[in-house]
Amino acid sequence: KSSVQTIGEEQIQNPYTELLVLKGHQDIVRFLVQIDDYRFASAGDDGVVFLWNAQTGEKLFELRGHAHKITAITSFSSSDDSEEKKYFILTASADRTVIVWDCTNGRLVQKVSCFHSTVKCLTVLQSLDVWLSGGSDLCVWNRKLDLLCKTSHLTDAGISALVELPKSCVAAAVGKELLIFRLVPSDDGSEGWNVFEVKRLVDHQDNILSLVSVNDLTFVTGSHVGELIVWDALDWTKQASECNFWDSCANLDVQPEIKLSQSPNETSIQHLTSDEECVFAAIGKGIYVYNLQMKRVIACQRTAHDSSVLHIEKLPNRQLISCSEDGSVRIWELQEKQQLLAEPVPTGFFNMWGFGRANKQTTQAAKKMQENTPMYFLELVGDLIGHSSAVQMFLYFGELGLATCSADHLIILWKDGERESRLRS
Repeated sequence: KSSVQTIGEEQIQNPYTELLVLKGHQDIVRFLVQIDDYRFASAGDDGVVFLWNAQTGEKLFELRGHAHKITAITSFSSSDDSEEKKYFILTASADRTVIVWDCTNGRLVQKVSCFHSTVKCLTVLQSLDVWLSGGSDLCVWNRKLDLLCKTSHLTDAGISALVELPKSCVAAAVGKELLIFRLVPSDDGSEGWNVFEVKRLVDHQDNILSLVSVNDLTFVTGSHVGELIVWDALDWTKQASECNFWDSCANLDVQPEIKLSQSPNETSIQHLTSDEECVFAAIGKGIYVYNLQMKRVIACQRTAHDSSVLHIEKLPNRQLISCSEDGSVRIWELQEKQQLLAEPVPTGFFNMWGFGRANKQTTQAAKKMQENTPMYFLELVGDLIGHSSAVQMFLYFGELGLATCSADHLIILWKDGERESRLRS
């Protein structure tokens, strides 16, 4: 019997009672990217990009220009003094090309095809007015898609994830190594840049799967074998780490499961997200809340889904949303747990003769156990069943609802039923 929590028909705290199914893709939809307050783009293995209206579900544009599956996508905006704000999206594909699209008219602005390998990640550095592509090397481009500089060939594995750091730096995940690069303006007075590797961090035992920036001072990485490392974003030193998620979440009120060993995909950190206080990690089938100040796990749900959790987001309230390979999307609420106080140390006659020592040890053990016990718990408040296959990721649009994409080729817009009926009336 599965130990996954279930929720009945009565989902009082789940507002998403209406759904719109958006069709168009012919293969797995892996990516959703927000363009502005009401538009988003979707892309996946069919190589086509669609632009949608999140309010109405209307398909705005169909962008065709790639011959193979999309491997990375990001959006950016530009506002010259003379004109209004314009929105663009960048897409990379397994056909070894990168394209810039104009979101206003759906036109292809520029296409680059000088890559030696597939680009796996794209990052826009708005502050420097450049964007980066990561594959077998790190390339720096300007808005016109001129190549400004690039690193020498890194490894065959290539860069799998990038995150922007302060002081014109970026962190790149290359296998189990974390490479810190700095961008320096060219000396010759041109608009060019140079990129230098300034540090190589080898603290992870296995491939780094996820990277997230918490704020200007901190970023976090997660690996295939469940190691989470908190880094200083300015001097790249290790601030804290957690690798025994399974143990740190051993609840007193839950019977421990007898496990001889965990398979790597049960401990693999698939996705990380954060707010200022905590990092939220999708690890195996579970979700974990790691407090950055306390440097420990404060809440967890070991079996949040029937299979691997692929994406997790924190909402502005105390809620979290997770989606999984099992095709479900779930809403969780972080709630405070009533703490049981440890028994006081006995004093008196027996204690004087040393009889109380064992009791003292058990009290200390109980106290230690209490310190390691999560202080919050995640309560399941909503279960969104609509997809028939793995849900890859989602976008939260506030009152406009939630967009999810899946291996079933569909995108679903989940709407607040009460709000929609008010709007209709």
